[in-house]
Amino acid sequence: MGNSIAVCPGSFDPVTNGHIDIIKRALVVFDRVIVAVLKNSSKTGMFDFDERLDMLRTVFGDNDRIEIDFFDGLLVDYMKKKKIKVIAKGLRAISDFEVEFQMALMNREVDLEIETVFLVPSVKYSFVSSRFVKEIYRMGGELKDIVPEIVDRKLKEKFQSIK
Repeated sequence: MGNSIAVCPGSFDPVTNGHIDIIKRALVVFDRVIVAVLKNSSKTGMFDFDERLDMLRTVFGDNDRIEIDFFDGLLVDYMKKKKIKVIAKGLRAISDFEVEFQMALMNREVDLEIETVFLVPSVKYSFVSSRFVKEIYRMGGELKDIVPEIVDRKLKEKFQSIK
């Protein structure tokens, strides 16, 4: 393989087992994966930026092939700075494809050297989204098989403090 690196970008608010599945699948294809968290000050997440980074570091802390990093602004600018040419993204459904395909084309328009690789999740994670996870916890449910233990605990803490 050489020294191939891909970036898996996202907000990871919060990280789910679906994200973890895609990142592990990327490690089958690439030597290293940078999990790049979007730091978007105009968007308020459930978890603040540092909480999201901490959860990802807890989940992947023991894997030296995974780096947890962040970016703000354009992903292609981050990629140029890091000298990386490949974005790895997961596709759950046709609706994901439409959005991700448009983003891939737009990224290529900005930088012709950027390629996007789409990875298909395990069937058991094909329906998982951070938005649905937060909604289920907000309503008093839990999804221990869908989120890492650290996320389960943090979601319970968040919603306990709201009640």
